[in-house]
Amino acid sequence: MSYRLHPDFRIQKLSIGREGAPLAVIDNLVADAEQLVEMAATKSYGGVASYYPGVRAKAPLTYHQFVLGELRELFTGYFGIQSRPVRITSCHFSLITTPPDKLDHLQCIPHVDSYMSNELAFVHYLFKRNHGGTAFYRHRATGFEYIDQARRSEYSPYIDKERAMPDYPKGYINGDTPYYERIGHQDGVFNRMLIYRRNSLHSGAIAADFIVDGNPRTGRLSLNGFVA
Repeated sequence: MSYRLHPDFRIQKLSIGREGAPLAVIDNLVADAEQLVEMAATKSYGGVASYYPGVRAKAPLTYHQFVLGELRELFTGYFGIQSRPVRITSCHFSLITTPPDKLDHLQCIPHVDSYMSNELAFVHYLFKRNHGGTAFYRHRATGFEYIDQARRSEYSPYIDKERAMPDYPKGYINGDTPYYERIGHQDGVFNRMLIYRRNSLHSGAIAADFIVDGNPRTGRLSLNGFVA
């Protein structure tokens, strides 16, 4: 399958919170997004060695090439990745399939994917139902909106300390809690892509009544990737 930009392709260049980490919101990314869903429906999915609360299947290399070819200037310009050739280090079709009451404690709070500020994450939403988007957070005790190597040693002890508190969140985080303040949110719109730094505190915005669905045609399907 080959890919081309949607004729109504649009980019918003935004920032997150007080610390102003860059965020790009792209609407109408791919002209044939429905074909991506149909391709996803033919894949075999499996668990992953990470905290992603679901299953994944590898995306085709042609999709990697499309993203790099069309968005390279955004990666190097707005996000400033210029020290080396830009590449996609990982890219998968992803389906959330873990019920809220089966989550690990680390899946109940915002996370970072890397401590490096020159690495990016993207999520390309491929669902039409109201399955939620992505939210960004500030840790209340430290004020941190991103976690890099310099902040890691200060932030990490709070994870275990706050976990022991009686009001520690359960289930998918979806808004303010006693320990995190939501500072940004983007809806999960079909054929929308978000791009942000991997070290920004973020989480899927999953409602408390979310019902898991492992069918790529009807479940919370997305294409998730990392850029370095």
